[in-house]
Amino acid sequence: MDVPVWLRSRRAGVGRPPERSVAEVTAAAIALADREGLAAVSMRRVAASLDTGAASLYRYVSSRDDLLDLMADEVAAGYDLPAPGGPWLAGLLEVGRQGRTLMLGHPWLPELVLTRAPLGPHGVDLLEHVLAVLDGHPADPARKLEAFAVLNTMTAAFVLNELGAASGTRMRQGAYLAHAIAAGAHPHIAALGPSPVPGRFEDTLSRILAGLLDDQKEKP
Repeated sequence: MDVPVWLRSRRAGVGRPPERSVAEVTAAAIALADREGLAAVSMRRVAASLDTGAASLYRYVSSRDDLLDLMADEVAAGYDLPAPGGPWLAGLLEVGRQGRTLMLGHPWLPELVLTRAPLGPHGVDLLEHVLAVLDGHPADPARKLEAFAVLNTMTAAFVLNELGAASGTRMRQGAYLAHAIAAGAHPHIAALGPSPVPGRFEDTLSRILAGLLDDQKEKP
């Protein structure tokens, strides 16, 4: 079984003792991704930013996959969540709001959330918080775990949509949609009006979470 990077013992190496730490390597990888995107992150590029050779990074991580997992989990340390209390939906929306802010600040993160979803120390802390928010809710444990996954996935999807709009993708899509409507072959799309774009982040997320969890309440 592949052992998660957080559970592996560090390689001692030979010769001089390590001059860096896992935290420094992770920070360098995050800074590189913030500047140039996720595709720029490689063992060679990260090593170069630390003024060392790529081979030296293997004292800290075994592969680029390890590096990506460490990056995603380190950003999750940025959540600053209040103690659970009050309505469960408000608590989950606060998680979503903070997740959206973190992902907008690190535009490479939504891709990792959607394709890898690593669960390291900070991710486990976030999961514990979500389960604490849902403590007392009658949904079964599997459904609560599903809600955690849906919350993260939908937040990442919304952020990708926002980033696409900022890059001009939304404008190009809108131009083609307007052309298709004008052609007259799609009356149902035309009936939606000029902006058939999904609604606000929190409103949509609220409806999804409520639909997922409220129908699991215990029947009298």
